Amino acid sequence: MSQGFRPFFLLAGIWAPLSMALFIAMFQGFIALPTAFDTVAWHYHEMLFGYVAAVLAGFALTAIPNWTGRLPLQGPPLLVLVLFWLAGRVAVAGSAIIGVGAAAAIDLLFLAGLAAVILREIVAGRNWRNLPLVVAVILFFLCNGLLHSETLGLIDSDGRVQKLSIAVPVLLITLIGGRIIPSFSRNWLAKRDAMRLPASFGRFDRLTLGATLVALT
Repeated sequence: MSQGFRPFFLLAGIWAPLSMALFIAMFQGFIALPTAFDTVAWHYHEMLFGYVAAVLAGFALTAIPNWTGRLPLQGPPLLVLVLFWLAGRVAVAGSAIIGVGAAAAIDLLFLAGLAAVILREIVAGRNWRNLPLVVAVILFFLCNGLLHSETLGLIDSDGRVQKLSIAVPVLLITLIGGRIIPSFSRNWLAKRDAMRLPASFGRFDRLTLGATLVALT
């Protein structure tokens, strides 16, 4: 538990094929998990709030120390986040037994904890330019809560929550990718004394980000 990417990228790599295999087995009627979600909804939820959330945590907990100059989350606090993630997977899979409300409360602990950790580190490091990452995680948390609310029958979004749940990570990939890829390219080219270097994140990138947001809505 020395770096965030170690447990979370491992869990993401395991959970992606495992959840696919479980989905196929459930869809074909070979097995039945005691979940309150229907088969497709369970698969959808676990791909986003299981797999994608683990990848997001692995990336954020590794990148933030580089952005802030602070020590990475490690040891028992990192273990707590990992256990929150694991508890969420078990709770959602067994939500028909423990109840959808209890499953939602357990499942939401992970993204709430992740948002709190990211916010603490960004504030402590005064790294305000990466504050949108906190906003994205909070939005992802809210999407998860809304999806559980649909399962409880409290709301009916007619598919809008599902679309928003996909839009948030896509927008985050656009934002982070638009910053990191040119940065890595610039560093590599600068070491080789290249005459032309990629431009820094600027007005064109903000327009692209805005266009992506419009397209996703």
